[in-house]
Amino acid sequence: MFWWFNRQLWLKNRILNATMNDLEQTQNQLIDQEKMAALGQLVASVAHEINTPLGAIKTSASNISKAVTESLAELPQLNQYLDESEQKLFFSLMKNAINNYSPMLSSEKRALKRKLTKELKEYEIENYRKIADLLIDIGIYEEVSPFLPLLQHSQVNWILQLLYNLTRLVNNNLTTITSVERASKIVFALKNYARQDIIGEKELANITDGIETALEIYHNQIKHDIKVIREYQAIPQIWCYPDELIQVWTNLIHNAIQAMEQQGTLIIVIEPDNGMVKVQITDSGCGIPLELQDKILTPFFTTKPMGEGSGLGLHISEKIITKHQGDLALTSQPGKTTITVRLPIDPTEIN
Repeated sequence: MFWWFNRQLWLKNRILNATMNDLEQTQNQLIDQEKMAALGQLVASVAHEINTPLGAIKTSASNISKAVTESLAELPQLNQYLDESEQKLFFSLMKNAINNYSPMLSSEKRALKRKLTKELKEYEIENYRKIADLLIDIGIYEEVSPFLPLLQHSQVNWILQLLYNLTRLVNNNLTTITSVERASKIVFALKNYARQDIIGEKELANITDGIETALEIYHNQIKHDIKVIREYQAIPQIWCYPDELIQVWTNLIHNAIQAMEQQGTLIIVIEPDNGMVKVQITDSGCGIPLELQDKILTPFFTTKPMGEGSGLGLHISEKIITKHQGDLALTSQPGKTTITVRLPIDPTEIN
């Protein structure tokens, strides 16, 4: 008799274990499907983000080629037109221009041109308006008095054109480097987001890095009209599943962007909290009505328009945080919604 009961108990435990394994596999598949669905929505945005630095690199390469050709043709005449002291001034002006150059808005350029035009006129520089334009393009915005011998030179237009070509070489090279770094950051962020945890084991990771990856992924939707305020404190690394946490941060930041309709303020706070790491993501969107807040973590529940959300993002995020022995909470009012995530620091608490 006891043998029969033990046999039945063993069978039921085996069935229960199989059911739990199936449930875990289903949940993992759901997480991966949600990640891939979000990735599909990001494709157009990421393509634009990649094309922007690639376009800058292409333009810079063309500018460099043109500037090199023109400069090589003109450089031999430098000794012919300028004496030794004037050549020193020329290279000093070039160094000044390279160090001071920064891209600026048209309105800023107009304001500088008015100021520079007035200064050049006072020094009785011929064609002062044209020269003011050239100086601003080169990167000289003020304090032209040390370079008056060049500006009053009979070959001033030739001097400034050569100077423009040489500074353009340096500036376009910097643009190329910056664009390559930008493209690399995008690819790195996308690679981190799409990464699959094959081993299925926790590893030491920094939460801040994961949040920055999520921000990088949505950079194109953030950069124009959303102000991001980072309030990051020093935190230790924690044992976690980094790729799953990146999915959490991506879900939460994406929700915040949509809630603000891509304009507003996004505040991200990271700080230690009594043996935990606390992350708060606050948006200035319309808020979630009080009567819906209890449902917000329910599977397939969404406040987004048809086709813009599966209703699984927050539910999956909560499951991932729970898997890490953490907790997720929401507070919302008109103009302010905050998601708070807490994760344990001590590895023994999440084993």
